[in-house]
Amino acid sequence: MSEGMVVQYERCGAWVVCARGAYDMNTITPLADALDTAVKQHPKVVLDASGITFGDSTLLNLLILTHQNADFRVAAPAQQLIRLLELTGVDAVLTVRATVEEAAAC
Repeated sequence: MSEGMVVQYERCGAWVVCARGAYDMNTITPLADALDTAVKQHPKVVLDASGITFGDSTLLNLLILTHQNADFRVAAPAQQLIRLLELTGVDAVLTVRATVEEAAAC
């Protein structure tokens, strides 16, 4: 499984963490570190999830933890992540939007 890549930037007053690749217990650290830092430094954090090709319970736990500690939104999740969120009921907890612009503007 390929390790994920993280890029960050500001958009519409929100800090966007753009994740690419697969995330599990062996590859989650860069994304976890980026989200942890973002939450500490910015009032609103958006995860651009459009490039996440795989996520398991490790990613799910990270999303829930980030949600508990920040004004956090998930933008443009791919179908696999949408399915994971729906199956676990986490889609009812997280703010999920179709685009980064929508997530940043909410």
